[in-house]
Amino acid sequence: MLRPDATLLLLSIIGYLLLTVLIGYWASRRVKTAGDFMLAGRSLPILLSSSALFATWFGSETVFGASSEFLKGGLIAVIEDPFGAALCLILFGLFFARKLYSMNLLTLGDYFKLRYGPKAELLSSALMAPPYVGYIAAQLVAMGLILNVVSGIDVWVGVVGSALVVTFYTYIGGMWAISITDFVQSIIIIAGLLVLAVVLAGKAGGVGAVFAEVHPENFRFLPKAEWRDITAYLAAWSVLGLGSIPSQDVFQRSMSSGSADTAVRSCYYAAGLYLTVAMLPLFISLCTKHLYPDQVTGDTQLTLPTMVLTHTNLAVQVLFFGSLLSAIMSTTSSAILAPASIFSENLVRPLSGQRFNDRQMLWLTRGSVLLFSTLATIMASVRTNIYELVGESSVLSMVTLLAPLTFGIYWRRTTSAGAMLSMVVGFVAWIVFEFLIDIGIHSLVPATGLSTVALIVGSLLTPKEPKI
Repeated sequence: MLRPDATLLLLSIIGYLLLTVLIGYWASRRVKTAGDFMLAGRSLPILLSSSALFATWFGSETVFGASSEFLKGGLIAVIEDPFGAALCLILFGLFFARKLYSMNLLTLGDYFKLRYGPKAELLSSALMAPPYVGYIAAQLVAMGLILNVVSGIDVWVGVVGSALVVTFYTYIGGMWAISITDFVQSIIIIAGLLVLAVVLAGKAGGVGAVFAEVHPENFRFLPKAEWRDITAYLAAWSVLGLGSIPSQDVFQRSMSSGSADTAVRSCYYAAGLYLTVAMLPLFISLCTKHLYPDQVTGDTQLTLPTMVLTHTNLAVQVLFFGSLLSAIMSTTSSAILAPASIFSENLVRPLSGQRFNDRQMLWLTRGSVLLFSTLATIMASVRTNIYELVGESSVLSMVTLLAPLTFGIYWRRTTSAGAMLSMVVGFVAWIVFEFLIDIGIHSLVPATGLSTVALIVGSLLTPKEPKI
């Protein structure tokens, strides 16, 4: 039986979840068409657009995964996230947001159809949608861990229960609901982390006392001057920094903006906010190690929530756990919507050979939400490393889609044959270097390089196509 304070905390968390669902339900009244469901009618103001992009990754991997890796390997161990994630938003704002916004697309798969034709649409979409299963699974694992720490239930039970809640919320709300709840929950999670950081720093004797006992090696930001270290370092920057550029969730959140200028500026604002706020969990993990070193053992993903539950008062617990769980819900919701949009719009519709009206497409997308949620729930029940799940979910997009997307926008000589060859070569190379041949560096490095070479060679060897 739960202690009275634990029962109150659990009830408060349930209240947070219900509030989020209610906000999503209220926002869902704006959903009338498939465009409303996928892109919020392309009408989000700067605040909603920026908060939506900020919430793209600010969930389990930032609070649990990154803080866990930071405790084990220092600052250089978290280059992938948050630094790579912030880099992705900056690059997307600089080079992609305005050009893609002007094309008036529903999905990133639509870009490949418009630029390279229907075959490229099918291939790119088949490569784009599946990796989201791992990302969604990571968020479900995080919610399962939270419920496990708070109530003692098995992690897999928490995963299944969380999946049911977030699937319902995504099913009814679409991008409108996601954007509004992201804005509300971003404010709450920032407040919760700030309060926790201030409380722990006070207990530790100040920020200086926390940093004083940290070995300088833990703050090393650059790799050693060795080939393998340098390539691993660049790969870490690239997993999210480049790998998430050709992704539906970043595209979807940016394209939901009310104008091209808003889409660009929201990328920059979100990158700055993300990089700033993501430092809080890292600092909190240092405070935890300073104050309660005996707890930094075993599964370090559980260090932060266990410390909050054990050593803070009920008010801080309610603010931290409730807001964190709600923020992860918002992240999970958009992670489910992204592949569902691709699957319905760019795979089911063209392969079926039927002409769907807008209402039918809306229900088809909602059905796809159920499919991807189910697949992710199964994966989350057997895989529990959040940081690895998130990293794995971004690599495939990078090695197959980054070159066709980038060259398609900036090199007019790029052909459909070159793009298709690039996707296939990138995928095959990744399989070879990831599972069959170990060359001592991250598989994404040679796979991305070969994908780019294949695109250039394939485009030069095939007839030039008219500009679309």
